[in-house]
Amino acid sequence: MLSFANYSFYRSAMRRFALCLLCVVLPGCAAAPTSGEQVLVAPGITLDLPSPADLGRSVEVVQLVTARHDGESFVFEGRLLIRPDRLVLVGSDSMGRRAMTVTWEAGKVEVERASWLPETLRPENILADIVLLYWPEAVVRNAIKGAELTQWAGNRRVGDAILVSWQGEPWSGGSRLRNIPWGYDLDIQSVTVGP
Repeated sequence: MLSFANYSFYRSAMRRFALCLLCVVLPGCAAAPTSGEQVLVAPGITLDLPSPADLGRSVEVVQLVTARHDGESFVFEGRLLIRPDRLVLVGSDSMGRRAMTVTWEAGKVEVERASWLPETLRPENILADIVLLYWPEAVVRNAIKGAELTQWAGNRRVGDAILVSWQGEPWSGGSRLRNIPWGYDLDIQSVTVGP
């Protein structure tokens, strides 16, 4: 049986997790995206969503994601599997419960949400952040509209809006994405668990 203190902590953790996801992907109703769909990643800047195959490799990682927005920090775990024919992202809250599963396959995206997550989460923005963090420079350069992409040792910049940096190999180390106009940062620690 949950004590009142444990229940209060649990509800607080769930609210923070939901707020974190809302801050990261921004609210708004939208149909599930398809490859090639334009995703607004910052004011006046869009990304034509490429396909999982455009990554050019297969990878499976476990990630610890720390999201910051409005002076608050939120932590959650993600499992990310990418193959040429599909991408699967599973996000878990701090209690280990599955919050969301995003499956990107055959040009379509399917989303399964926990009942306690808002329906307004935008999976296309989650996918766009993943692309900005990990897809090859040439793919991202061709996909970005409305800003110039620059890249140099361990860093990537989309205009003056989005900064990406890596510490070591992105799939086995630290990555950071900072969205300046929308005021959020993602710090991601990744551990590769499969090819």
